[in-house]
Amino acid sequence: MRLDSAAVRTGFRLLALGETGSTNAHALACARAGERGPLWITAQTQTAGRGRRGREWTSQSGNLFATLLLTDPALPGDVAQLSFVASLAVHDAIADCAPMLGPRLALKWPNDVLCGGAKLCGILLEGEGDSVVIGIGVNCISHPRSTAYPAIDLAAAGAHVTPDDLLAALSRAMVTRLGQWQRGEGFGSIRADWLRRARGIGERILVRLQDREISGRFEALDARGQLVLRLADGRDERVVAGDVFPLHDLDERSA
Repeated sequence: MRLDSAAVRTGFRLLALGETGSTNAHALACARAGERGPLWITAQTQTAGRGRRGREWTSQSGNLFATLLLTDPALPGDVAQLSFVASLAVHDAIADCAPMLGPRLALKWPNDVLCGGAKLCGILLEGEGDSVVIGIGVNCISHPRSTAYPAIDLAAAGAHVTPDDLLAALSRAMVTRLGQWQRGEGFGSIRADWLRRARGIGERILVRLQDREISGRFEALDARGQLVLRLADGRDERVVAGDVFPLHDLDERSA
């Protein structure tokens, strides 16, 4: 595995592992031991990979499993914006490595990367104290089956990209996007770029929250990155975290 020279010049380092339970968990352990980053941690395989809300993340060898450890990247209220920064960086990296897929790529709120409407990448943001880790899993040669949201991998989409090449492109794109973000000062620019790549704006969606489901029209992304959902009664509801599904996809599956 390797980082792009632009990332190395900026001070990013790489710890490449053969196997670990979770690159996010390993990064947090490094932070507890005094590591301050910026440090990329990768693994060829994970034995306990996880996604959002504690879900298992399928970790087959040949896919990219990477975590970026940062220390004090922004004021606490702005840290969640890193989900949008990271998803844009992944989008950039995939489009760079596989230009033919560019028109098929889209972003799903808050931080999934889609290809042809299927999930290609998941991102998990975690933190302890002033340490923040951004876990990124990209399906390069395989993807899980029977998932709540359809999945795909780069090879199945017609692009053969190695984890090594993808990490190099990702490390370069992340430097650029973090610079654009400016510790939260540039979120307006990040938000605008994210919206240009977003799937579902103006469409009816279902949002699964921890304790309930709500549906409505995906109206906008507010200045803090919250999803603005227009309900049937005309009210707007802002969603901080949840799982988004296009309603027409669910209707077709239940038909």
